[in-house]
Amino acid sequence: MRAGRDLAAEDKMIETLNGATRVHFIVGDPIAQVKSPAGVTQAFGQRQQNAVVVPAHVAPADLANWLRGVSLAKNVDGIIVTVPHKFACCDLCGSTSDRARFLKTVNTMRRNADGSWHGDIFDGLGFVAAMRDNGCEPLGKRALLVGAGGAGSAIAHALVMAGVSGLAIHDEDAARRTSLVDRLATLGRAPVTHGSPDPAGFDIVLNATPVGMRQADPYPLEVARLSADMFVGCVITVPAITPLIAAARQLGCATMTGADMFGRVRDLMVDFLLGA
Repeated sequence: MRAGRDLAAEDKMIETLNGATRVHFIVGDPIAQVKSPAGVTQAFGQRQQNAVVVPAHVAPADLANWLRGVSLAKNVDGIIVTVPHKFACCDLCGSTSDRARFLKTVNTMRRNADGSWHGDIFDGLGFVAAMRDNGCEPLGKRALLVGAGGAGSAIAHALVMAGVSGLAIHDEDAARRTSLVDRLATLGRAPVTHGSPDPAGFDIVLNATPVGMRQADPYPLEVARLSADMFVGCVITVPAITPLIAAARQLGCATMTGADMFGRVRDLMVDFLLGA
């Protein structure tokens, strides 16, 4: 039944695509792998909105000029931000949520009344919600997070706010990792430490890097050190089942995929873009 409703909503969106359609972009480099154009457009249709999401492949050096250009169009209401632009777009916002300001990163931007952009970040909230959907309550658990980029920063913040007993963060970029660890430590809610690719001893093991998108990629962490009592999650949506998730399932681990996260993040982004 849901597939039928989704197709009906998508057909309705196509029928109403016209000069009054409100435009939202998703910007990244690369961009071909993202699912947001169809998924968020479909969500707009389900809410009876005449709106569409359009992908934009923009290099980092061109980002500021691109944003200035699209900002001139009066029918552009929102921008979804993906790698590698989440930190840079935060700096380009006229205002942000407290969460985005703390993390210095955004994944969604909507227009302010003066035409500037207001940014927020929903990767962490959506990821933790998807964890709970898949039977993992982070409260009181020890977590290892690999990746301190835009999505990783948001997930780390959400885990700390959700009450993990401890969080270790690993990232090959030592400066980025240290910056995130130090900022999260100021919250005083849980010990936040520098981690490694070794997941032994953790209850929750999460990949927030793009490692696993390409067939030749190595594992983002030491899968031989996983055990069946661990919960393993990944942010990658393509492929649907990454080598990390496949290996974890073979060991008997409970898991969640990037698609699980995307569904939750999508709903939060649409609420935000529509002014909720």
